[in-house]
Amino acid sequence: MTTIAEPQEAQIVRVGLAERAYDIVIGHGLIAEAGQRIDAAFPGTRVAIVTDKNVAAKHLAALEASLGAAGIDYASVVMEPGERTKSFEEFQQVVDAVLAARLERGDLVIAFGGGVIGDLAGFAAAVVRRGMRFVQVPTSLLAQVDSSVGGKTGINSSHGKNLVGAFHQPSLVLSDTDVLDTLSEREFRAGYAEVAKYGLIDRPQFFAWLEQNWAEVFAGGPARTEAIAESCRAKAEVVARDELETGDRALLNLGHTFGHALEAATGYDSARLVHGEGVAIGMALAHRFSARMNLASPDDASRVEAHLKAVGLPYRLDHIAGDLPGAEGLMNYIAQDKKVSRGALTFILTRGVGQAFVARDVPAAEVRSFLAEQLER
Repeated sequence: MTTIAEPQEAQIVRVGLAERAYDIVIGHGLIAEAGQRIDAAFPGTRVAIVTDKNVAAKHLAALEASLGAAGIDYASVVMEPGERTKSFEEFQQVVDAVLAARLERGDLVIAFGGGVIGDLAGFAAAVVRRGMRFVQVPTSLLAQVDSSVGGKTGINSSHGKNLVGAFHQPSLVLSDTDVLDTLSEREFRAGYAEVAKYGLIDRPQFFAWLEQNWAEVFAGGPARTEAIAESCRAKAEVVARDELETGDRALLNLGHTFGHALEAATGYDSARLVHGEGVAIGMALAHRFSARMNLASPDDASRVEAHLKAVGLPYRLDHIAGDLPGAEGLMNYIAQDKKVSRGALTFILTRGVGQAFVARDVPAAEVRSFLAEQLER
């Protein structure tokens, strides 16, 4: 952990990827500065803004004004909000809009929204004209600490989440912490699950800091900025080591194998479950399963659950509204996960708080039995 910065200071985290390295800028008022920063970094560029109706209603005018003041030509594409927008149909709509704006390969796509828009716009940038540059301007906590960093882009399939996509790094990330004040409590809590995840992977001191300071993170100010910056530092370090997830970048998926299965099982219905909530339950399940397999102490699972409960996040299967499929049905969704290799189940498990590891060849029978137990709790 670094010393907490003064509220007015932007923090910059560098993602070290040689010629594709880029900065994550974290601070106040960055939407108003976006035009100036983009013009300085990419002079003469034209821009397509991809956003959704919710973000557009609150923030699009400010971004457009900033670009206009810097003399940057832009076109805006406004999509429907929600996970279901990450589909082939909406992807084609974005691609067609970028092409209709007559943007060239050296121009920019701006992903202006949460994780859904970042994934969708980033994937469009990855394939239009065989690859355009793009800038992430994330507007949710989850996107600021996770999906805007690292270059994972993609859309969903009927077979599962994020099964169609590409690795395509942004050229710049501008994380304006002011926009987080416009999120609902539920949206902010869901994003916080990804913040806690970094502590649970390999930063036990960060998790302990969150246990003491989470209320200040929720309230805003320096603690929030520092939590975002520390999360980005954690992810940037992993991405720099393993950009294409052939090794320990998989650790970033702590809680996601279970979480993605739960999202698919609820039909990506945000009224029932949003991504961060699925991750929260998934992390609790991963710690419980690790304890069941005698890899970690049950006390660690209890500690994780206590923190998730304190911040208002779900941590049990029965916290999801409505019916879930049985253990076999959930196993079918898990089998579609990208971390399955030649049919062998791979999970991110733990030997304790901050001691996550990649567990390969996890016995399917053990997972099925565990899920059956959890569904009966």
